[in-house]
Amino acid sequence: MSVTISFLGGADTVTGSKYLIEHNHRRLLVDCGLFQGYKQLRLRNWAPLPVVPAQLDAVVLTHAHLDHSGYIPLLVREGFDRTIHATPGTLDLCKVLLPDSGHIQEEDAAFANRHGFSKHAPALPLYTRQDAIDSLGTFHTEPYGAWFEPIRGWRARFQNAGHILGAASLLLEVGGRRILFSGDLGRTDDPLMNPPEPPPQADTVLIESTYGNRQHPPGKLFGELGPLLQKLAKRGGVAVVPVFAVGRAQAVLHTIAQLKAAGELPRSLPIFLDSPMAIHTTALFEKHMGEHRLSLPEVHAMDRVATMLESPEQSKSLATRHGPMVILAASGMATGGRVLHHLTQYAGDHRNMIILTGFQAPGTRGERLASGQSSIRIHGQDVPVRAEVVQIESASAHADGNQLLSWLHRMPTAPGQVYVVHGEREASDMLRQRIEHDIKWRAVVPEHGSVWPA
Repeated sequence: MSVTISFLGGADTVTGSKYLIEHNHRRLLVDCGLFQGYKQLRLRNWAPLPVVPAQLDAVVLTHAHLDHSGYIPLLVREGFDRTIHATPGTLDLCKVLLPDSGHIQEEDAAFANRHGFSKHAPALPLYTRQDAIDSLGTFHTEPYGAWFEPIRGWRARFQNAGHILGAASLLLEVGGRRILFSGDLGRTDDPLMNPPEPPPQADTVLIESTYGNRQHPPGKLFGELGPLLQKLAKRGGVAVVPVFAVGRAQAVLHTIAQLKAAGELPRSLPIFLDSPMAIHTTALFEKHMGEHRLSLPEVHAMDRVATMLESPEQSKSLATRHGPMVILAASGMATGGRVLHHLTQYAGDHRNMIILTGFQAPGTRGERLASGQSSIRIHGQDVPVRAEVVQIESASAHADGNQLLSWLHRMPTAPGQVYVVHGEREASDMLRQRIEHDIKWRAVVPEHGSVWPA
């Protein structure tokens, strides 16, 4: 029988990555992510999967970001009882990310019920913290470079993709076909992570396209963030920095530590990391020393440069302080979490600054801030935005269009088919055109829910 790929997420959008591989009545799900952004996307999280969870034979994760792993607790609760294969770094991060995701959803539902702004009575979380903890028992770790069988007769191998701790590209051999999933590819010049390994030979490639229609600017985060924080310190303002707890928070901390060490920022400028998830992730950099560029002293400097705020009481206490200060808080697209309370507190003052540190998916508060909207809706209230909003371009942990093409170009032989995924339509189609024009390979942008041959 032929091998097919169903695009159940990560098509037409950067979120919700789920790729169902079927052959000879066996089913493997590669990635199991949450949809984020526009409401019509988020509603997909509540709809039944096109495949019954109990009928899946295995799941393989490329990395731990919630748009690739965040649906797992629901999948397990709904009946999946087989094995989830991941790298050790991905499991360590999922132990942090998934329970936190469940906790935030419980908090958001409880807040909506207390204040009565939900259209549902009562508002319910998609899954709970306990659901997430229960799902972690289904994981099994696989090292980079070693073949494993997620399903009997199906061979798979992880290789380093850069991007974040544990991130991998996946080569899958099934039914005489070699299918390569890029996962989210890191940058060759990333200040934290090692560059992606070159791709192996494959018949079919699924390539991400988050930044498929743009190139990163030549400057470094050091040169972009330094002047902003110098200006903020001089006017005594508060910088609210929405960060992705995994990867982006650590890149910003590392850069601030470098800026202070170089005398580019006052050593007295208070920095706060207000995210238990980011705090725990930062601690993992010492455990996974081989996966990133930092030395042990640099890891320790990243840990010491900020005051770490674990409890809700510590977070709330920031409201009694005056600037200048810098608050790093999740989530990176301002879709939930503690950063919403800081935006409510500080967005209305023109002395303050909101620094967006990466891609903002359409439909998120971060995207609305980046577009210059004069107010944003938080917890049922319209919050005026008078603070200076800046989107820095050098902090992305994704390969840009040139780097994605360069990675493909390093394949030993041309694949028969390339599927361009994990991007907004404009980004995906631009990368498709470049693949077809520059390297003369067949490329398609599959639609959500479509089924294609492998």
